[in-house]
Amino acid sequence: MNEIFLMKLGEIVLKGANKRQFENKLRQNVRRRMKPFGNFDVYIMQSTVYVQPLDQEADLEGAWAACHTIFGVVSLCRCRPCEKDLDAIYNAIEEYLGEDLDCAKSFKVESKRSDKAFPMTSIAISQEIGGRLAEAHPTVEVDVHHPEYTVYVEIRDLAAYVHGPAEPGAGGLPTGVGGRAMCLLSGGIDSPVAAYMMAKRGMEIECVHFFSYPYTSQLARDKVLELARLVTRYSGRMTVNIVSFTKIQEQIRDHCPEEFFTLIMRRFMMEIAQRIAKADGCGALITGENLGQVASQTMEAMTVTGAVVDIPIFMPLIGMDKEEIVTIARKIGTLDTSILPYEDCCTVFTPKHPKTKPTLGQVLHAEQKLDREALIREALETVEKLTVRYHDDPLL
Repeated sequence: MNEIFLMKLGEIVLKGANKRQFENKLRQNVRRRMKPFGNFDVYIMQSTVYVQPLDQEADLEGAWAACHTIFGVVSLCRCRPCEKDLDAIYNAIEEYLGEDLDCAKSFKVESKRSDKAFPMTSIAISQEIGGRLAEAHPTVEVDVHHPEYTVYVEIRDLAAYVHGPAEPGAGGLPTGVGGRAMCLLSGGIDSPVAAYMMAKRGMEIECVHFFSYPYTSQLARDKVLELARLVTRYSGRMTVNIVSFTKIQEQIRDHCPEEFFTLIMRRFMMEIAQRIAKADGCGALITGENLGQVASQTMEAMTVTGAVVDIPIFMPLIGMDKEEIVTIARKIGTLDTSILPYEDCCTVFTPKHPKTKPTLGQVLHAEQKLDREALIREALETVEKLTVRYHDDPLL
């Protein structure tokens, strides 16, 4: 029988009457993610996703790598199915895991009997198989407390499965069960991590990026699209909305006090993002804001910038320090792209002495010379919608 993958569900198992909804979404996501790698059968039984190749042409290595990035899975393993018979189980272990066993200094067998019709208990299975393996591998010590290598035997409804130690999954909840949200995506370190973290909580992600040509370059635009592509390794394909922001920034520069430049700019961003979000069925905004990191991310400043929207604003990084954020960025593969020296619009017309504790009244007064509605309408007319997928060619 061919090698298959077993993917153990995470917190989905704690759900109640709506558990089936989460399982169905996860199965759909796994099926979609397996398509580039060939024909696979995907089904769920006993809180486990089975991923089984249907022919020899399936790309097992590519599929295995993709399985590590699917939210809703807490752990996963490659395994060999066999008949629910001790001889068949032992033979499968020797064929599938024998070389790994020989490389270890010590081992144990751990069994789980989900099929209670099987005549032996889990302990008895472990003892019998462990004894046979000890005789066949006399140089490998039996250590039931601190083994270097563990052989796992699972007796399930359809077959027995043998495998080595499982690997960590992506965790979280299946993408799509938490609704849809719009992430304000810059070219920095924080916002791609924020998108990843909300996707991990089951949200379907769409992005908006504000582009200020000629103050920012085509490379800066490509950098953001590449960051979005890297995030789709976890979130699945997404739409990126590119908004021309040059005129708004020039109007702010020409008509507003310098200390309020960044605050007013971010208020425009939030309102434009909300309008695109509502039109596209998104119920919230996502930002990479982090309390106290920069002048526009004080509690007072975020109160002012958030005042222009009436949908929730999710800030998953709000209480993290920079090193924690960098660690996640490195883990998900966005860090090296984020630190490329292509500046985004947030660095254009940066005030020397930004206001850190503004009031809403002060900001409203500072922006009173602007025709907000006309500027927003004009910006919305420039929106370019691009679909980004992980298997697209890298842009940088």
